[in-house]
Amino acid sequence: MHLPARSLELTQVTEWTDGVAHARQDSLAAEEPLEIRVDGTPLTVTMRTPGNDLELAVGFLLTEGIIESNDQLAEVRVVPTDAGPRSNRIDVRLGDVQLAPGGFQRTFFTASSCGICGKASIEAIRRRGLRAPSHEFRMQPEVLCRLPETLRADQQVFDRTGGLHAAALFDAHGKLIALREDIGRHNAVDKLVGWALLEGRFPLNDSVLLVSGRGGFEIIQKALAAGVPVVASLSAPSSLAVKLARELGLTLVGFLRGDRFVVYSGGFRCLPKEF
Repeated sequence: MHLPARSLELTQVTEWTDGVAHARQDSLAAEEPLEIRVDGTPLTVTMRTPGNDLELAVGFLLTEGIIESNDQLAEVRVVPTDAGPRSNRIDVRLGDVQLAPGGFQRTFFTASSCGICGKASIEAIRRRGLRAPSHEFRMQPEVLCRLPETLRADQQVFDRTGGLHAAALFDAHGKLIALREDIGRHNAVDKLVGWALLEGRFPLNDSVLLVSGRGGFEIIQKALAAGVPVVASLSAPSSLAVKLARELGLTLVGFLRGDRFVVYSGGFRCLPKEF
């Protein structure tokens, strides 16, 4: 089994089972800070599970509106430190990109998932000019129901730790395209978007994004920035996520479990025509 470098840490624990305590070794999901720089200037620090850091950096820049395409990337590199290969800094060198005044501050605003007025949050998305995703994409509800099982079968780090979120891209036929894991659900999504950008598979207008846990506002805004037409989650979406999905015409599905799911927006992409 291939796991991303540094994604796991080992520790000694004491386990209590049926009245008996015994020592054993356990696996933990690694958590380390990653500093993302733009042209040498620090932009933000995010706590993440190490692995796919270059993808995370460029995915973050795209989903937060700093860049719009791969053409704007001149270089993406790990910043060397005394720690050598354990560097937690990524520098993204941009090409011909004119950053809007206050663009970095806007990023911090839109990246926040709590403590911000809902109306102000959606207004910030409007100012970015995000467009509605493709209306042509369709998938069968039976296919949608199969996605969680495929996601769970490929969660390699979760199998060892039980402590990571996952985000995965599927095509309309339910084929797994790519999967990323991270302690942060939003980081897992950024890693996927960064992968697509670096691999020349952007925008993701023919893909379904499935996330473990809930479908929050930050997930919806990132999906819209990437052109994703359908977002599904294993748990509930937030009220602000539903509002944003409905306003911009994204299909939002929650409680995707077994043969059941709930459609909150854009049912025409995943339900029979009579609905």
